[in-house]
Amino acid sequence: MVLIAACADSISSSGQKPCDKPVYLTFDTGHMGIAPLVAEVLMRQQVQVTFFGAQERTQEGDGSLGEHWAPWWKARAAEGHAFASHTFDHVYWKADVPGTPVQFRVKPSAGPDTDREFTWTAAQYCEEIRHASQRMQALTGQAPLPLFRAPGGKTSPALLAAAQSCGYAHVGWVPAGFLGDELSSERASNPALLAQALRGIRSGDILLAHLGIWSRKDPWAPAVLEPLIVGLKDRGFCFRTLREHPAYTAWIAAHPS
Repeated sequence: MVLIAACADSISSSGQKPCDKPVYLTFDTGHMGIAPLVAEVLMRQQVQVTFFGAQERTQEGDGSLGEHWAPWWKARAAEGHAFASHTFDHVYWKADVPGTPVQFRVKPSAGPDTDREFTWTAAQYCEEIRHASQRMQALTGQAPLPLFRAPGGKTSPALLAAAQSCGYAHVGWVPAGFLGDELSSERASNPALLAQALRGIRSGDILLAHLGIWSRKDPWAPAVLEPLIVGLKDRGFCFRTLREHPAYTAWIAAHPS
């Protein structure tokens, strides 16, 4: 009975063990070629992450939020991961447009308007965030978080204010949390990226990786992913989704889907 009580006390009200040194691993969509391997590692290591979804071109199937990948997303939801918007057509903010009403120059890197520049109103940008969020919900059967990540992390104060006005807070990452899978293999080898991450990551950091980068010859995952998770665990770190990040918990509570 004492042992049972002790074990019960070691588990938090959310069903997880107490976490004194949390880190928040996040994945943006990509070509999805490594997505099955990423899922295997996360399941084996019992790590939950936050996925930011956009409808990007993929190595197989009809896009990262297409029907081909629907079973993959549904399985991730069953495993307890969290989801949020990455803008539907992976739309880059380029600049604010002077004057009123608030407008932005933007450039999608996916979808039918790839590489074309447009001037959008705040409402149009909000709809782009919402479109991806709604698609994520349709794929996962789970309400996404009221959060988004701008492609490339490129924003302005006006863009952030516009997004917040329609219920979405932006999520960036810390410099040490840039895991380097976007860099060329020649510039940054997998062993170098692993060593850098293990050396630099601190408690509370938001970490960024992708589900496949077209330009990288030597895939970052799973080569770096599992050793990184194991190495961080060995250093006393634990993994949580952005549902539990102290910078966003109040926002999430105030903006239920």
